[in-house]
Amino acid sequence: MSVQRPDPARDAAAVQAATERLIEAVAALPAAAVAEPSLLPGWTRGHVLAHLARNADSLVNLLTWARTGEETPQYISTEVRDKDIADGAGRPLAEHLDDLRSSAERFALAAGELPPQAQAAQVRMRSGKVIAAAEIPWRRLVEINFHHVDLGIGCGFDDLPADFTGRQLDALLDGLSGHEGVAAVRLHDTGSGSTWDLGAATEPELTVSGTGNALLAWVSGRAKGDGLTTVPDHPLPVLPPLI
Repeated sequence: MSVQRPDPARDAAAVQAATERLIEAVAALPAAAVAEPSLLPGWTRGHVLAHLARNADSLVNLLTWARTGEETPQYISTEVRDKDIADGAGRPLAEHLDDLRSSAERFALAAGELPPQAQAAQVRMRSGKVIAAAEIPWRRLVEINFHHVDLGIGCGFDDLPADFTGRQLDALLDGLSGHEGVAAVRLHDTGSGSTWDLGAATEPELTVSGTGNALLAWVSGRAKGDGLTTVPDHPLPVLPPLI
């Protein structure tokens, strides 16, 4: 398993393309769709859209930190983050679209202004994880692609680009590889042929096979494992929740 190094310029271009796909899909929705449930428990589509816009601004904060050297938290606090999402969820579709576009423009501007020497600057995400600034565009791409699926408006994991799927699987599974609390299991992408071994055992006790898209949906907790097969024929193992 080898986690791909970030490429800020390429990832920023992918963010732009993914944002355009998202906005085009959201713009085609009827006005009432905003208040309807998303695929995330307890969140309407409006909650997801408000979160996407505020996430863009939160990553601008981290890019500002990297550029200036002055510590700028991703969010002021968890309470403020949650309130901003809740307060923004019920807005009309047109306001959500304006917010998505303007926040995306702020993110693109901040990413473009980050000088090469600041790419290695260390910043701390809301979770406490410390990352290099070069990784921020990739983090934004993950948010857009996952939450586009979460909106439940016709984009599924099967619609995500294969290069994104493989790279995100590498990233997620890297955190589980060799983990004592994870079942000894091998994941096999039947499309690319890639495999990942989880758990601390020398040899996996179970192989889970399927497309990279189906594996990513399961590992990320977005699906129960539809389309996956196991050898020997056993139930899918329980993976720990992602942080």
